[in-house]
Amino acid sequence: MPREQWPPLVAGLAGPDLPTDPAVYEGRLPVTCELDHLPIGKIEDAFAAAIGLSRGWINWEWLCWPDAPELDFLGERKHAEVSLLFNTRTRELDEPADDHTVLLHVRSGCIDGRQVREPYAHWLAEQVGLTVIGPGELW
Repeated sequence: MPREQWPPLVAGLAGPDLPTDPAVYEGRLPVTCELDHLPIGKIEDAFAAAIGLSRGWINWEWLCWPDAPELDFLGERKHAEVSLLFNTRTRELDEPADDHTVLLHVRSGCIDGRQVREPYAHWLAEQVGLTVIGPGELW
């Protein structure tokens, strides 16, 4: 089916209208949904509306970071991901927040206690008018 014909994300109930009895969700949560090949901008608003104040995340994989010759960095695909976290600070969903967080995933590397790929993450953020506000993490 061509992308233009894919159905929109639909939620039956808004977050505040969901039942509060935990037994209702037994065996049904957490929910995972894979929508391959959807570009950025196609699902974020619908996903945010569907989860309300709950925590969740969207992850884009199989991207390709561009070359940054001024940083002596050749672009890559293997570690190129973006995660959009809703109402949380971590992909484990264990740190609640009142806003959303964007994670840039680049190949990590540490030499003499120094993150060698962190300048590239800053460069990537600058390319879209954003700024890295947190420290890099090694995975």
